[in-house]
Amino acid sequence: MVLSFCIQLSALAADTNRTHLKSDLVSVLAEFQRQDQVFLSMKLYDVVRKEIWYRPDMFFYRDMLMMLARNKKVDEAKRVWGDLKREEVLFDQHTFGDIMRAFLDNELPDEAMEIYAEMRQSPDPPLSLPFRVILKGLIPYPELREKIKADFQELFPGYSVYDPPDDLFEDQDWKTESDLD
Repeated sequence: MVLSFCIQLSALAADTNRTHLKSDLVSVLAEFQRQDQVFLSMKLYDVVRKEIWYRPDMFFYRDMLMMLARNKKVDEAKRVWGDLKREEVLFDQHTFGDIMRAFLDNELPDEAMEIYAEMRQSPDPPLSLPFRVILKGLIPYPELREKIKADFQELFPGYSVYDPPDDLFEDQDWKTESDLD
């Protein structure tokens, strides 16, 4: 069934005389992303980008990258990132933070740091909130967190950074409800 759908998608992409509704294609893509259907999302991503009505959009790329991060699809994410760079799509600072956090939450810190490097080169002025979101996601990666914390303190002198105690849960005597009976 998936193969049949992919063949239909390929035929759809090749048909130059079609008049498809933008919202239908974008809605199907969003549903594939929601269901973490990476293969089908990538196929439809290619179809959408070939449409005459397609215009590069920050949210289109954000949603693709976040779905790929959830599924740990690094090669596909690099391809999508390359496409957005070629199309000169610019992310705002909040979107950079969201995408970085998606990669961090899915244990892809190297890819998150590549996005951080892009964020630092962005013409958009830095904001403190995305840095705080990123710093929270970096708690499991202390070396990377220290680097970004130093950047944060340089960019926002006088702002404080929450550092969780190293032994946050060590001294806790956890009891379940059945232990209390």
